Amino acid sequence: MASPAIRSKSRHPLQRLLAYGRRYRSRAWLAGLCSVLNTLFDLAPPALIGIAIDIVVDQQDSVLARLGVTELRSQFILLSALTFLVWMLESAFQYAYEWLWRNLAQSMQHDLRIDAYQHVQQLSLAYFEERSTGDLMSMLNDDINQLERFLDSGANKILQMIATVIIIGSTFYVLAPELAWMAIVPMPFIVWGAIAFQKYLAPRYAKVRSGAGLINSRLANNLTGIATIKSFTAERYELAQVNRESEAYRQSNKQAIALSAAFIPILRTIILVGFTGILFYGGMATADGRLEAGTYTVLVFLTQRLLWPLTRLGETLDQYQRAMASTHRIMGLLDTPITIPTGSIALPTLQVSGDVVFENVTFSYQNRQPILKNLSLKIPAGKTTAIVGATGSGKSTLVKLLLRFYEVNGGYITLDGLDLQSIDLRDLRRAIGLVSQDVFLFHGTVAENIAYGSFNATLPEITAAAKVAEAHEFIVGLPQGYDTVVGERGQKLSGGQRQRLAIARALLKNPPILILDEATSAVDNETEAAIQKSLEKITQDRTVIAIAHRLSTVRNAHCIYVMEQGQLVESGTHDQLVSQKGIYSELWRIQTGERVRA
Repeated sequence: MASPAIRSKSRHPLQRLLAYGRRYRSRAWLAGLCSVLNTLFDLAPPALIGIAIDIVVDQQDSVLARLGVTELRSQFILLSALTFLVWMLESAFQYAYEWLWRNLAQSMQHDLRIDAYQHVQQLSLAYFEERSTGDLMSMLNDDINQLERFLDSGANKILQMIATVIIIGSTFYVLAPELAWMAIVPMPFIVWGAIAFQKYLAPRYAKVRSGAGLINSRLANNLTGIATIKSFTAERYELAQVNRESEAYRQSNKQAIALSAAFIPILRTIILVGFTGILFYGGMATADGRLEAGTYTVLVFLTQRLLWPLTRLGETLDQYQRAMASTHRIMGLLDTPITIPTGSIALPTLQVSGDVVFENVTFSYQNRQPILKNLSLKIPAGKTTAIVGATGSGKSTLVKLLLRFYEVNGGYITLDGLDLQSIDLRDLRRAIGLVSQDVFLFHGTVAENIAYGSFNATLPEITAAAKVAEAHEFIVGLPQGYDTVVGERGQKLSGGQRQRLAIARALLKNPPILILDEATSAVDNETEAAIQKSLEKITQDRTVIAIAHRLSTVRNAHCIYVMEQGQLVESGTHDQLVSQKGIYSELWRIQTGERVRA
């Protein structure tokens, strides 16, 4: 038996959209009712015109006269009043359905985007490594907007078409059952054509949405790396790449348009048959006295109102298929399983000691060889532990596993004796402050970036953290001080300035565990010395994990672990490791200039 997830993915996008939209059911019913009532009153004018002709032709024998209004003037007064009422009600229900459908579309768009983004935030880093940011942006923005455009008007059009067919069809069978079939005959062909076009359009619009994701990915990637493009004078190359992606998107759209554009001309031909039949045979019946002139007028107008609006079915179907292609992508995103679920044990930050143990940990990134192999190490609470080693030895991977950005393949990691997988994920990450060598700053002010994660921090607290991180001096020298906007990814600041803001941000968080992953790699020697002096104060009675290439930054650590090819090869204090004449000692001699690397 198929699992719920598999069954969910196999359902039609419209079924999934309706299931998601259950919370809006009452609003959708009300909007649909207003659409139907608007259609009802919109179809009334042909009947009123027929009554007017009936009054002029038959006068005392008109429909209104048979209802008791015999005087000609009174009949026109009543007809005028009915006309005014019908037009007012039609306008009122048009306003109502447009207001309801558009607000429903906006609400559903908003909720779907928030739900999708919330789900994306819970996915593991491995998911993001396998997908482009541009494609995700396309789903969270373009695809959801495409769905909103359909709900804004397309759903209403479909309801009104159905209502029109039912109302006019019923009217024909009441007024002239012998002519009704002429208006109804084209309907099966129109429905069949709609189904056929839907079948052929679906894969084409899926290709269109995929193309939109690719071009968004290309543009997002290029704008992020614009400095690299300029430095390598690759503007022409990248322009050619964007042109290629855009042309592919244009061609996929062109194929879909070629098919959808043919829909209306074909429909017009089918509709013409029904309209001509009513016009001719109805006219002959009226001339023979078998049909009243007013009734004939109503039938001609209603035939036009029944058949000609169906030419808009092509446009509505086009919107529908685009929306279903987008729905398929969005729901596919929501179906992506959360591979790193939160634990159930609460761990308040104030109760964290910071004792970390890696026990026989094995880990490999997807489709790659293991980077950690049965690794065991202990990081005692309140001490500074350094991890050094060559690039690719697995140092930063330890940090990612500790933060549960990834799950271990074997073994386990504990914090204060608790398996990480059993701890509430938010509590775990609140207890850890990370200063990475790859600093990310948001487009905002200096103060906002320092207070990120500590959103209720006051300016004095922000300033104090900046001073400890040796950032206050350069901040006050900026044009607007702490209110200076740093630009996207902090591009208005130097690498060293960004690094110091990242340190200040971690210090303001005041976590029991502080991870410094090459935290001073982008600062000069003078600033590094100042930061190291400050770090000596803030690392007291705090668990600190320092990952470094510069051994001078970790020489005072309580314990230094040396890693090579995912395994521990040495451990001890700086002096102990230097005296062992091993890997660490060799690295130390190279970095201090005692030996020149061959």
